[in-house]
Amino acid sequence: MKDERWADDCQISPDTLHRQASAAQAAGFTQLADNLRRAAELTAVPKEELLRIYEALRPGRATEAELLAIAEALERDYGAQQTAAFIREAAAEYARRRLFRPK
Repeated sequence: MKDERWADDCQISPDTLHRQASAAQAAGFTQLADNLRRAAELTAVPKEELLRIYEALRPGRATEAELLAIAEALERDYGAQQTAAFIREAAAEYARRRLFRPK
């Protein structure tokens, strides 16, 4: 219980991440800014779901359909459009490199 309260107290807010992204963008760090914007989107996603997504993104752990379904769910359920686009981009790369789990 004590550890759970501490973890909740230490979570970063989406607003803070958006401000950091703006600063990174202004300084010319576009990739860092994109990462921070995706992180802001992911603050709305439950931790268990994040772990499931992380596991699915490991090579050989998901099919193409599963990754595309994750992207759709992120967009639909959490409004995480940039993260969904990132996962779709990853899925295209996984297809090119044949990194999907066999069906």
